[in-house]
Amino acid sequence: MAGTPALEIRNLEAWYGESHVLHGVDMVVQPGEVVTLLGRNGAGRTSTMRAIMGLTGARKGSVKINGTETIGMPTHRIAHLGVGYCPEERGIFSSLSCEENLMLPPVLKTGTAGMPVDEIYAMFPNLAERRGSQGTRLSGGEQQMLAVARILRTGANLLLLDEISEGLAPVIVQALARMITMLREKGYTVVMVEQNFRFAAPLADRFYVMEHGRIVEQFGSAELDEKMPVLNQLLGV
Repeated sequence: MAGTPALEIRNLEAWYGESHVLHGVDMVVQPGEVVTLLGRNGAGRTSTMRAIMGLTGARKGSVKINGTETIGMPTHRIAHLGVGYCPEERGIFSSLSCEENLMLPPVLKTGTAGMPVDEIYAMFPNLAERRGSQGTRLSGGEQQMLAVARILRTGANLLLLDEISEGLAPVIVQALARMITMLREKGYTVVMVEQNFRFAAPLADRFYVMEHGRIVEQFGSAELDEKMPVLNQLLGV
């Protein structure tokens, strides 16, 4: 694909205190792609997501969002470039209702309109039914849907999703898979960290595999079958 990448990472290094966690990560994601970051626990996948957002300690290298260099930017400015980060812990406010949580973040001035609330409720009918429920009274799956929906309302068009299927019932995982498919059809760019290979495999256009803070393998969805022996070795899937 030609044009400016939605996300371009070059030689990214990152630290937590004195712990050096990323060692020269390179990754390119084109607009409208769904890309999955695979690897064992501790491989550096979540640290990569956090480093994109400026949430690690020191970092160096290059992280460009739609051509804009962000390596020296604070997190709030990176978000205003249209990046939505959904961390593994979800961050739902217990004192607020489902709808209050949804409406809490401001709409970003990204040039992309946020998804309207009625469209969000059409995509996530569970949230429409539970709009008045307290945040922590939602099921784990509903909290995950709310965490993603909250990002969509802001106008973010590059979504960083960390382990969104973890620990959820199969019916909810299927609903999240449908959501990813719909977001791709709407032109969103999605980068997913996933442990659930069966969830990620049919959704992603391309895959990166991490080990010890480095990218050790990358391939497109068409190569998935031939790469399975390598993935079995790297992931134990």
